[in-house]
Amino acid sequence: MIKQTLLQTISRNQETVGIIGLGYVGLPLAVNFAEAGIKTIGFEKSKEKADMVNSGDNYIGDIRDAVLREVVVDKLKLEATTDFSRMKECDALLICVPTPLDKFRKPDMSFIESACIEIGKNMKPGTFISLESTTYPTTTEDLMLPLIEESSKLNPLANRQPATSNHQPKGFIHGKHFWLAYSPERVDPGNKNFHTRNTPKVMGAMTEDGMEIGEAIYKKAIDNIHKVSSPRVAEMVKILENTYRLVNISLINELALLAGKMHINIWEVIDAAKTKPFGFQAFYPGPGIGGHCIPLDPFYLEHIAKQYDFDLSMIHAAGHINMRMPHYMYIKISTALNSQKKAVNGSTILFLGVAYKPNINDERESPALEIMDITAHKGGLVSYHDPYIPTVKTNDGRIFNSADLSAKALATADAVVLTTNHKDFDVEFIKEHTKLIVDLRNMVEEKSERIFKL
Repeated sequence: MIKQTLLQTISRNQETVGIIGLGYVGLPLAVNFAEAGIKTIGFEKSKEKADMVNSGDNYIGDIRDAVLREVVVDKLKLEATTDFSRMKECDALLICVPTPLDKFRKPDMSFIESACIEIGKNMKPGTFISLESTTYPTTTEDLMLPLIEESSKLNPLANRQPATSNHQPKGFIHGKHFWLAYSPERVDPGNKNFHTRNTPKVMGAMTEDGMEIGEAIYKKAIDNIHKVSSPRVAEMVKILENTYRLVNISLINELALLAGKMHINIWEVIDAAKTKPFGFQAFYPGPGIGGHCIPLDPFYLEHIAKQYDFDLSMIHAAGHINMRMPHYMYIKISTALNSQKKAVNGSTILFLGVAYKPNINDERESPALEIMDITAHKGGLVSYHDPYIPTVKTNDGRIFNSADLSAKALATADAVVLTTNHKDFDVEFIKEHTKLIVDLRNMVEEKSERIFKL
């Protein structure tokens, strides 16, 4: 009965969708639902972010400012709140919270756990719940489900008839009062061709009813839903997608380091290899892999693999190759300065780009930050310029403001390091005014003793 009522509500476009976490994943998803005419509530712990959304002020590069203002101010379809008790207004709750690693590189599940507890305490009967955050397989079934059911015992809307002789409350029961699924985000910041709506959405629910309800909700905001048999399959899909990239990028990075020692241009090698029309896909070297997912996923998978007494040797190696890349890049900078009879200590070093990929304002897990930290720790006088990121805090807590990219700044630097290949960078201008370039992104085609390649 609850299921049919919910499906009728969805069919009439009368449902309310709650998005928990309004970051790079949550806010674009919320805007998509609101654009489709669905009442959407964004739940955010940061009052500053909630206030910005409610004012129509955009802070995510992949959302057009006008679209956010339209759904918030004109159509009144999207609002943000820090009041998690309003979850009882929602028919669906989609979790888009961070899943970082702790200082021991173990999965930090605290954000997911907090979201599940709030959901259990505040949701109404007949709620569809989906996790979108990157995580390890079995999270939905083994971590989220018991947390939600247990915390729902504190929910005033839950069935509080005595369950045992000591009158303990029952709370909500999965499959009867709510449905649980996993549907991994597939956000690629800066991608102009694929965005939230036209990127196929993988979803695995714990029951057939949950799958039917989830598909009915998600298809309002996503064009194509690909259903899989369980949440743990969907969780493994996300891990596979990102680990595939990690392994291949780590492979080409390691080959690039070897090629450099052998005086072989790895970029020429890749260009030749990709002429093969089958059996090869080109991946390109760089100073390391950034972003929230790819550098972290192998450690999530290692965490769960240990519980099954399984050693992920290839993925472990790929993860550690990526972790070492910033150190190798520092050695490249040091070698370049040595060629000019200079040491890192006391040299002025200007880094161009701190975003983890080109043309975005996202520095999460960016290798540039670690390279800057290593260089500064060795006595280098570090500065940076990034047209997308005005201020940055490195992993060691150093705070830098983006410097002007002027002819004088380039000319006075002992070395200029190209760490992000932003389209805004005028390579000819940089070459003209710089005496020593360390090119970690193959941006400079010229061969010269003053240009050092990865």
